[in-house]
Amino acid sequence: MTNKPDDSAPQGEAPAKPAASDSLHIGTDEWVAQHTDRQEARRGAVAMLAVVRNRLPAPVLWGVPLILLLLFPMMANGYLLRVGVNLGLFLMLSLGLNVVVGYAGLLDLGYVAFYGFGAYSYALLSSNQFGVHLPTWIAVPLVVIASAVLGLLVSLPSRRLLGDYLAIVTLFFGEVFLEFLSAGDTISVPWAKEPVNVTGGANGIVSVDGWSLFGFEFKTNTPYFYLLVVTCFALTFGLYRISRSRVGRAWRAVGDDALAAEAMAIPVKRLKLLAFVVGAVIAGLTGTIFAGVQLGVYPTSFDMPLLILLYAAVILGGSGSLAGAILGGAVMSLLPEVLRQPEIGEALFFVVLVIGVFKVMGAKRGAIMAAATFVVGLVINAILALSKVPHLATDDWAQSTVGHVIGPWLFVPADRMLWGNIGFVVLIVAIATINRIPRRVRALFIPLLLWLAIFVWMVRLSPEASLTRQMVIGGVLIVFMIARPQGIFGKQRVDIV
Repeated sequence: MTNKPDDSAPQGEAPAKPAASDSLHIGTDEWVAQHTDRQEARRGAVAMLAVVRNRLPAPVLWGVPLILLLLFPMMANGYLLRVGVNLGLFLMLSLGLNVVVGYAGLLDLGYVAFYGFGAYSYALLSSNQFGVHLPTWIAVPLVVIASAVLGLLVSLPSRRLLGDYLAIVTLFFGEVFLEFLSAGDTISVPWAKEPVNVTGGANGIVSVDGWSLFGFEFKTNTPYFYLLVVTCFALTFGLYRISRSRVGRAWRAVGDDALAAEAMAIPVKRLKLLAFVVGAVIAGLTGTIFAGVQLGVYPTSFDMPLLILLYAAVILGGSGSLAGAILGGAVMSLLPEVLRQPEIGEALFFVVLVIGVFKVMGAKRGAIMAAATFVVGLVINAILALSKVPHLATDDWAQSTVGHVIGPWLFVPADRMLWGNIGFVVLIVAIATINRIPRRVRALFIPLLLWLAIFVWMVRLSPEASLTRQMVIGGVLIVFMIARPQGIFGKQRVDIV
């Protein structure tokens, strides 16, 4: 379909360019409709990263990271090695979730339960809980098989469900499993006079045997790190091959449009079952390694925050992208560790705030809002100082370079807890009601809102490391999703209407 030139345009002038919403029509080819987006996607640091990734030969793309990772334990201390082990576990879980969510498009909110099932099953087979100490080469395959069976059992009643309904069922499964772990120390069975302790309850199962393969015992984090490096590379290579097979292409077809895939004679229900089973197997295997590393398992290791981080990793990297699952998993695993330093969290907050303002408002309006926020801060500082409100000097509260820089500009009351809580409530109310303010007047309130966000962050939230990590991670995800909704390596989509 071609667009005729606009006859109403003055002679000698080019006709007006049609709006983006007018350029898409029924029957328009998606590849053609994505031309502008593809041109824009070739610009910027993310696009350059994708180009470099595509042009690198396979031996370089796989060999160089492998060599660097194998040399890492020789240069790292105990803390960094532990962070590397946690990263390997998180990457395995991210890759497994990418199969279920990214490839098959199934909203599985009970994925972490398979991880916990693998960890607890290994603990029951290799600890003093029941006096069973199976060798690793027997216990791990048994747990993997049991995880596959559990994945099949969970997916059987869910194979007809999609979207929110599937999410509700799998979320219920995950919560039931978590409750079972917490209350599994008092299970009544008909043949026992007293309740049986299966899971150890809130105290978990301790004194779990570490891994031992071919006579070699995994006593430190170093052998576990090497094990995870090999396992992650093998898993990545296997999923890479599967994604380019008939099964992988069929998974993506089901994830894009299950109804269209079924109309093309693709066995949708069977592929859903297979995706659940593969995800459960990967999560169960990861759980066995986790139990061996920790030498114990506890219910709090498999709760909702872990699931949220895993979904954030898959979405950040690009749902359905293998490289995206790895990069997103690395970011979401390492970012909380980096943010343990309050100074880094404060600096990253301002970076996210500035990028968000300039991305949403543009360069010109963003600069105006930044200048207006600076003026608002000076005015509020003067008003509170004249009101004789007790306050702290910069040296008394600033713990970082950022604090010392903005200290003369920001008014910090002596009672930080009280004023911080009041400011937090006002900030939430202001964010919830700002859309009700007329658009012309709204611009006058944005600088005040930005100052209030900075005030709440520096006065109340920044001193608490746990809140800092959660807020900064949430802010990073929001800003990045605004800038690139499809994720780092995700595929851009155009809806043909």
